[in-house]
Amino acid sequence: MSSGNANLDLAGFDLDSSVQLRDFIFAQFTEDLGRMTSSTSTATPLKHAFEARVVDVKSPKSDINALILDYLTMEGYPKAAANFSKEANLRPQQDDHLITARQEIKDAILNGNIEAAITALNELEPEILDKDPKLHFSLLRLQLVELIRQCNGGDITPALDFATKKLAPRAAMNQDFLKDLEKTMALLIFPHDNLAPELGALLRSDLRQTTATKVNEAILERQARRREAAIRQLVRMRAWAETSARSKKKDLPDRIELGLFGEDGDYHENGHEPMITT
Repeated sequence: MSSGNANLDLAGFDLDSSVQLRDFIFAQFTEDLGRMTSSTSTATPLKHAFEARVVDVKSPKSDINALILDYLTMEGYPKAAANFSKEANLRPQQDDHLITARQEIKDAILNGNIEAAITALNELEPEILDKDPKLHFSLLRLQLVELIRQCNGGDITPALDFATKKLAPRAAMNQDFLKDLEKTMALLIFPHDNLAPELGALLRSDLRQTTATKVNEAILERQARRREAAIRQLVRMRAWAETSARSKKKDLPDRIELGLFGEDGDYHENGHEPMITT
């Protein structure tokens, strides 16, 4: 996870099950953290004194449950957040209709329906794009990418017209916008099955995902909330703490597990009782 922008794909998972959600969320962030910090060792590790100290730290179930509810709320999963808040006996962090609105905008972007996303965004927060030209340009450029994708070697007139009317005036006043527009327009010149990596990246789903994340964060900020889920901040803090300790030659194990999962694969809080289940 490079800048807190990693996103979890909950498609295919039972959002009514707090057990499955909980395990999936923590498994994904455990994997991300593993890439950011400790190196993998093939040898069977010996018990380290540090591990005994970790075992003594007991994380309250209420804190872990609140962390998961915060993630579901911030990332825009209204049904899962509502079900989980009831199971965990926690007060909802945001009204369902606001979470649903963010989810619909996010889903529209991820599905390539950028025009619908912009319309919904303007209805939810009318001033957000006017006050954030960079975000507005990102959405319009993504819409241009989708139009180019639809051309598929055929009539490029719709893409050219859109670029001329919607993007060119903005790009003329901003050098960064102009570079992005020129790069995007290159998709009309080269065959899509033989693009340079820099251009090919524009047609991958990553651009949709990145843009959806930026829009979600902008909405949250506009609604006077944090821009991201707390668990992302905790993962970065955890990675920083380990890196800092190792740079100072502190006595640490070769690899530090998070302690989220027991040997049987079930979640335990540092070896203590499981979190709330259905």
